[in-house]
Amino acid sequence: MTAPATAFRDEIRELIEAQIKTFGQPTTLTPSELSECHCRSERIKQLGQELDRMNSTAILEKRFRTAA
Repeated sequence: MTAPATAFRDEIRELIEAQIKTFGQPTTLTPSELSECHCRSERIKQLGQELDRMNSTAILEKRFRTAA
């Protein structure tokens, strides 16, 4: 796995852990906490899309190398 992909996966893992911790609180979330959750979820989505793009590119490059 490439270094950027590993960094993306690590960041996603950290963001998910923060989401779990936040939603596991016994108290109602504040508007600020909800906003932070939304920002984390958007970042998770963005990083996941980037990982998908990287994987797609790697697959295409591999196919073109074997076809050549």
